[in-house]
Amino acid sequence: MANLKDIRIRINSVTTTRQVTSAMKMVSAAKFKKAHDNIIHIRPYVDRLAEMILNLTPSMDEKVSSDWAVERDVKRILIISIASNRGLCAAFNTNVVNRTEKLIKKEFNEYHRSNAIDVIAIGKQVEKPLRKHGFNVVGELNDIFTNTTLNAVNEISDGFMKDFLTGKYDKIILVYNEFVSAAVQNVKAEQFLPMQMPDVSEMELKSVEYIVEPDKQTFMDKVIPDALKVMFYRVILESLASEHGARMTSMHKATDNASDLIKELQLEYNKARQGAITKEILEIVGGAEALKK
Repeated sequence: MANLKDIRIRINSVTTTRQVTSAMKMVSAAKFKKAHDNIIHIRPYVDRLAEMILNLTPSMDEKVSSDWAVERDVKRILIISIASNRGLCAAFNTNVVNRTEKLIKKEFNEYHRSNAIDVIAIGKQVEKPLRKHGFNVVGELNDIFTNTTLNAVNEISDGFMKDFLTGKYDKIILVYNEFVSAAVQNVKAEQFLPMQMPDVSEMELKSVEYIVEPDKQTFMDKVIPDALKVMFYRVILESLASEHGARMTSMHKATDNASDLIKELQLEYNKARQGAITKEILEIVGGAEALKK
């Protein structure tokens, strides 16, 4: 059994740790509330925008094309892995790294062997392991989390869209955590470009008639780029809400575990203290008996 001094030191250490995890939980809870509100506000807009495109496509009599939806021979792929700059959020970052690695080595293994896959990391916690694993990380955008306004994120998505339009990349994949709840996040690999247009033959046609001006081609040329930018912005917000939710949950569990450990250490301390007192009493009694004899 450890001596009293060692137990006291450990109790103080765990108590300090509990204070830190409790403070981190409260900070994450405040950030999570803001991120959650952002998700709640943007999801209906994105869903309505996607629904409009889905409903509009079958209503078009003539064939309307879009450069953003062109499926071409894939020669080079870009994977954008979105995680966090900080840790202490359970498996949030690890899940993105593992999903990216699986995507490269299994689903796109042929392109991986021919060195035709580039990776852009958004978050230090995903950049470091991907570089360590030997993947071709051509850039990092870790500063995006300091300014997540729509205009700032649009500048970033503009760059990716230009890379696709100029033919630098023939396919762009986003890997991120989709927000479900504070305790649940689903890691997803979602195709960003080319935009996957609905197959009219497989769709359930809806009786929605649109009046499109000046013409359908001009309208699609305008709405699809805007939709892509908003969808990318939603992905960033999904990842942020997932991160803060994961960290809040993780720190809550860590705080509870620290409290349980402190209780166990206090019980051990009381037992050790009681044993020390009993030992002293026995020594005093033994000494008194020896003096009598």
